[in-house]
Amino acid sequence: MSVSSTSAEAGAPSSRHLTTRHIVFLIVAAAAPLSAMVGTVPLAFAIGNGAGVPAAFAFAGVTLLCFSVGYAVSARRTGGSGGFYASIADGLGRPPAVGGGFIALVAYNTATIGLVGALGYFTQLVLADHGVHLSWELCAAVGLAAVAVLGYRDIAVSARVLAVLMTGEIGVLAALDLAEIGRHGVHALPAASFTPHIAAGSGTGVSLMFAFVSFIGFESAALYGKEAKDPQRSVPRATYIAVLLIAGFYALSSWTAVGAIGAGHVRQTATDQMGNLFFQLGDDYLGSAGGTLLQVMLCTSLFAATLALHSAANRYAQVLADDSLLPRSLAALHPRHASPHRASVVQSVLSAVVVGAFAVAGLDPYADLTTSMLGLGTLGIVVLQALAALSVLGLRRKGLRLGWWQGTVAPLLGFAGLVATVCLVVGNFDLLTGTKNGLVAAMPWAIPAVALLGMLYAWWLRSAAPERYRNLAQSHKTEQPAAVPGPASPRQTTPAPVA
Repeated sequence: MSVSSTSAEAGAPSSRHLTTRHIVFLIVAAAAPLSAMVGTVPLAFAIGNGAGVPAAFAFAGVTLLCFSVGYAVSARRTGGSGGFYASIADGLGRPPAVGGGFIALVAYNTATIGLVGALGYFTQLVLADHGVHLSWELCAAVGLAAVAVLGYRDIAVSARVLAVLMTGEIGVLAALDLAEIGRHGVHALPAASFTPHIAAGSGTGVSLMFAFVSFIGFESAALYGKEAKDPQRSVPRATYIAVLLIAGFYALSSWTAVGAIGAGHVRQTATDQMGNLFFQLGDDYLGSAGGTLLQVMLCTSLFAATLALHSAANRYAQVLADDSLLPRSLAALHPRHASPHRASVVQSVLSAVVVGAFAVAGLDPYADLTTSMLGLGTLGIVVLQALAALSVLGLRRKGLRLGWWQGTVAPLLGFAGLVATVCLVVGNFDLLTGTKNGLVAAMPWAIPAVALLGMLYAWWLRSAAPERYRNLAQSHKTEQPAAVPGPASPRQTTPAPVA
């Protein structure tokens, strides 16, 4: 019996605390809606298709909802745990799954590290704006210490903290949207944003890239199956709810911003104000207190995203360690908190070392650390999403019969949109990271390199340790097939063994 299985059974009474609501907070926090609005939307306005950005968010939301329909199939079949690793194993086989698992390890860790840098950088700026001068290193260290403490404990504690932070974050965005609508009425929602010549005009590809990357983290529901009360129901539901919630807020908030600024002026205004755009809107529509609140909530949004991605990275480490793809000690669960505490400590130390190295080297926490690490993590996660969509299509070769919508059309639409996003991110990686540095430009090659190493290792295991190979990803599969909730009623047969 595996280390994690033993620990999970011993701590079962205290480990399954998460409801659908808790999981929604965990994954919405990872997407960091307010951070995306402040940091990403102005860029999309300025160098994308301007007033057409709301349509890009709506399109991304529909595409990822299609992805979620197929991903729900995997969540039910894998017991709602194991994330992309289990999903890819189920549909594409063990070697691609090991490659995907290693990509996930790199992607979620680098994304977490990038967010630590952003947290330190923006907290320093906000504090300085109010007369408190602290170094970004100290701000990042305090934030990382808080993440480390919460990550070590029961995931339900983190979920409750994120619930408070997400309520405030979404509340302030909603207040700004309502204030803009209250002042401008129907003109706050200009039809121009969804007219074909603007929504599909010049810069649409760039806007779509920023739109898709703003959803990063929404898919992490399938990492919490072992800690959910009813994983086969709550994981798919949480994924659907998170996509709809995130897409709704992104589309609505960017749309009312276009209305508040004016469709004809939004590109130039965003170019002039960039990161200050939404703070200026906050001052104009909510008063100076509202602008200050937006600044504070930006910092808490970054903290929430860091904590959520830290938790996701830990669980990938635990899953891979459980299958002996990482040191087995990382699979152990805390006897009281039922958390992957050792994996959490390792991730916290790794973040501290990398962030400390950037600090010692005198590099900029945002322009050098955040953009490069978060850019690489974003690319890796989008690649994993595309592989997960493809894995649903791969289930047909195992004799699984699904409805035409869940089994074919929705996964195909999701896969097509995600492949296009991968191409956009790779083709605009300098734009995403904000630098043309040769080393940073070469970072996307790390993704196929890591995937290839993982696949080679799996193929080596197949001949050198066949029993270990056969057990890969098996602990995450559910033994009893069940109907998958979704738009169509599927017909399922008994799952075949993983390839």
